[in-house]
Amino acid sequence: MEFATLEQSVWTWLRTRTCPIVLYGMGDGADKILDRFAALGIPAAGVFASDGFVRGQSFRGFRVKRLDELVAELGDELVVVIAFASQRPEVLELMYALDARFEVVAPDVPVVPGPVFDEAFARAHQAALAQAYALLADERSRQVFLDTVRFKLSGKLRYLRASETDKDEAFRAVLHPTGQEHFADLGAYDGDTIRGLLAHTGGQFASITALEPDRRSFRKLSNYAAQHLSGEVRLVQAGAWSEDTVLCFSDQAGRQSRVAAQGRETAMRALDSVLDGAPCTYLKLDVEGAEREALAGAAQTIRRCRPKLDIAAYHRSADFFELPLLVHALDPAYRLYLRHHPYVPAWDTILYAI
Repeated sequence: MEFATLEQSVWTWLRTRTCPIVLYGMGDGADKILDRFAALGIPAAGVFASDGFVRGQSFRGFRVKRLDELVAELGDELVVVIAFASQRPEVLELMYALDARFEVVAPDVPVVPGPVFDEAFARAHQAALAQAYALLADERSRQVFLDTVRFKLSGKLRYLRASETDKDEAFRAVLHPTGQEHFADLGAYDGDTIRGLLAHTGGQFASITALEPDRRSFRKLSNYAAQHLSGEVRLVQAGAWSEDTVLCFSDQAGRQSRVAAQGRETAMRALDSVLDGAPCTYLKLDVEGAEREALAGAAQTIRRCRPKLDIAAYHRSADFFELPLLVHALDPAYRLYLRHHPYVPAWDTILYAI
C-alpha cells in the first residue's frame, strides 16, 4: 500500500483555494498553523471564535470576530481551518455543523514540535507504516490506522468520525480490567485515568503507582487520592523517563507541560526503578511526547510482568506507527490495537496492547 497517495496534503490543497481562508480558534495550534501558512505562502483572511469567546481581542494581527461578522465581510464561500483541539461533545457538534456548511479542514500539527505528516513524510516512513499496519490485531485497528493517515494528510473531519469509538469500547472489547489490577499511571494528571479505570472495576484495585511531574496537577492528584482512594497507593511527583535523572520541565499544568530546553528542574524516573520488582498488570503512558523514553524506562517491567498497555499515540506525527513497532520489539507476543476516541484533531488516538 502506498500510504502517501491515500489523500492529498491539506497544505497543498489550501494553496489552491481561491476563496477566503479563515481560522477558527486561537492559541498554540493556531500559532503553528499560521507559522506554516507564512512558510508556504498561504494567506489567512481572518480569525473567529465561538460567540461566547469574542471579546474584542486580537490574535496575530487579526481582530478576533464572530463567524457571522466574517461572513458579512467576506461572503459565505469560506474555507474554515479549525485551529484548536477539543473533545467536548458540544464543541465537536459545532465543528461538524461548520463542516456541513463550509469547506472545513483541521490541519494536523503535532502536539510536540516536529515534522508534519504530509506526503513527503509518509513516503519517507513507508516501510515503518507498512510494518505497523501489518501488526495490528483487528479490523477496527486497521481502519483507525488508515483513517489516521488520511486525516493527517487531508485534515478532513470525516476520517476521524468514521473510525472513532468511545473509551468504554476499549475497556469492554480489549482491556477487560479487573479489580486485581496493579496499575502504573505515567502522566497521571489529576487522576482522570485512574477514575476511568476504576469505573470499570467497581472501584477495586490491587495497587496504584502514579507519576505526575506538574506541581499543580500533582496537588490535584494528591487531593483526589486522599479523598477517594484507600489501599496500596503510591504517588510520585516526577516525570516518566528512560532513567532516573533531573531535566528541565515546562511546568504549565497542561499539554504544554513537557521536557523542554528551559523550565523548572524536575525529577524524572524510570518505572523500572520506581517499581523495583513490584508487580504491574496495567500500564498507562500519556507523557506529552516522551512515550519512547518512558517505554525504555519500563522495558524490564514490561518484559517481566507483560502488563496491559494503554499508550497515547498522537503527540508526534510518527507516534501511531512507531510506538506499535517499539512495543512489538519489547515483546512480540503482544496483540496490538489502535483506537481513536472522539477528538478533533486526531488526539486521543491510543495504542492498546494485551
